[in-house]
Amino acid sequence: MLKHRGFPGRLPGTDLQFVIRRANPKGATPITRRERYRDRKAVDRAADRAFLTALIDHFEDRPFERGNLDAGRLSWLFGREVVAVDDPFDPTDYEARLRVDLNRATAGFPELFEGDEEFDMPDMDDLE
Repeated sequence: MLKHRGFPGRLPGTDLQFVIRRANPKGATPITRRERYRDRKAVDRAADRAFLTALIDHFEDRPFERGNLDAGRLSWLFGREVVAVDDPFDPTDYEARLRVDLNRATAGFPELFEGDEEFDMPDMDDLE
């Protein structure tokens, strides 16, 4: 399992993880498309923004290996902002290749692309 060095481990101030420490000996958790409903908690929406920002900062729109990226967090973006590169795609393979679709990312998270400033991690006090 490829470990993405320099990738943030979690959303600061929360237990929402972005990477896993080691491969699951029973096999990788499958990546599945999860629906994002409008009534999701603010901290969950902030985690999506921060994770997508980290993906864009780390990989831009180049293909990348799933590796130690958290399947649950990827699943919130999968099929929209994050798409499969491999055909057929194996959602349980740590070596599966993905990429960020910048057009969909811009449509889904326009605040990440407004202005020239970088996206700042949210203040956890503002999310309660």
